[in-house]
Amino acid sequence: MRMNGKIKDLDELAAILERARATGKKVVHCHGVFDLVHLGHIRHFQEARKLGDVLVVTVTADRHVNKGPHRPVFKEALRAEAIAALECVDYVAVNRWAMAVETIQMLKPHFYVKGGEFKQAWKDRTKGIVLEAEAVRAAGGELILTRDNLCSSSELINRHLPVFKRDVSEYLAGFAARHPCDEVIRHVERARPLKVLAVGEAVIDEYCYCTAIGKSSKEPALAVKKLSAERFAGGALALANDLAGFSDSVRLVTLLGEQRSREDFIRSRLAANVEPAFLLRKGSPTIVKRRFLERYFFSKLLEVYEINEEPLGEGEEEEMRAALLERLEGCDAVVVKDLGHGMLTEKTVRTIAERARYLAIHVQANAANLGYHGISRYPRADLVMLAENEIKLEARSRHGDLREMARRVAERLSCRRVAVTRGKSGCLCYDREEGFFEVPALATRVVDRLGGGSAFLALAALCSAAGAPMEVAAFVGNAAAAQAIAAVGHRRHIEKVRLYRQVESLLK
Repeated sequence: MRMNGKIKDLDELAAILERARATGKKVVHCHGVFDLVHLGHIRHFQEARKLGDVLVVTVTADRHVNKGPHRPVFKEALRAEAIAALECVDYVAVNRWAMAVETIQMLKPHFYVKGGEFKQAWKDRTKGIVLEAEAVRAAGGELILTRDNLCSSSELINRHLPVFKRDVSEYLAGFAARHPCDEVIRHVERARPLKVLAVGEAVIDEYCYCTAIGKSSKEPALAVKKLSAERFAGGALALANDLAGFSDSVRLVTLLGEQRSREDFIRSRLAANVEPAFLLRKGSPTIVKRRFLERYFFSKLLEVYEINEEPLGEGEEEEMRAALLERLEGCDAVVVKDLGHGMLTEKTVRTIAERARYLAIHVQANAANLGYHGISRYPRADLVMLAENEIKLEARSRHGDLREMARRVAERLSCRRVAVTRGKSGCLCYDREEGFFEVPALATRVVDRLGGGSAFLALAALCSAAGAPMEVAAFVGNAAAAQAIAAVGHRRHIEKVRLYRQVESLLK
């Protein structure tokens, strides 16, 4: 339904407003997410309507709402329809861009009207209000701020239309009372000046999208037709990119293959503030983990690895240790993603453990190392992150008490903090002084689990190194992981503004 012709495409709306201006009419423009239209919004629109003759409202498209993967609650079509139902609104359109700058340039309003909360422009984490104000002035218009809204959509949604189950909503309310939003963001901000070193294997994660043709006529094998392919910078590369969104200085020590190094691709995918040190392994390729996926269902059918799993040779090991020693100097925190593919030898591990000022580690169990690789190879750590299956493998116990397992890992490594990630069950966290915490999962949409662990490790490690309480570090890690698994592969790394907006929407 187009609400009696009120809902327009932006191009169509621009033409309508051009004719309106030609007849001397004043155009007023409001823009926002408007996820759950409430009385504050209605009063905002009514006040805006008094400024001119035509009131147009543009709503942020679903794909550009950056309040976390649990938002928007209402899709763009429903938000537009709700606003179009208001008598004071003349036209509604869905915006094409993340901000309203281009839209203002198209619509050329005489007045661009925002809520009173934007009087303190520095609180707008996207800095969109500053850019939009410049666009309005350039178009010959004026920015007007109305009175404050009665309350926010996020607050009303959290209170009356929760997107999470009751136990998660209750946890969030309790967490917000213990750790208000501004405090959580301050803890993350304290990580910005830290000099961070990321260590681990470089991996190219390749997705080969296919469609199933049927069963092979001569073999009991599934036949598929390849449609397209997509490559991502994974492993320690993804970790470094996630760290780079929150630390101004990120160094990276990783291993590439001398054969098919793919260095140009890797460099093109690293964040600008990541300073990489690439060591080349003779006679080996850069690790590629190729997944074949059925495109329609996004189901992973098969994985094929290009990999040399042998430990580094003596000369290569010494080169690795020298590179690490050089880059460990002056670092505030070291974050290790150990995939167990031969890069980190026992001597290299000891070097890291002895020299790191603050050490956070994830030792991954995967198809190539299962049963041969565990956290016990490290003599010390400050923060250990393990998935539930990984800590059970370490304890050689399928049904044991996770809390006891975490405590034993902490004792063995003289480690203050342990985080056990548990998928949809959130994470169990242990701090030697603070005790145990259970932080629920914050994901409402799971597209692809690849990248969730790196995102959790990056943010939990940074917060922990910056002195945040363990519960805060785990909460921020879970929020980052929720963003990561809502996207395909490593298409999008964790960004500061998007994470902060997510935290704000969760804790209002």
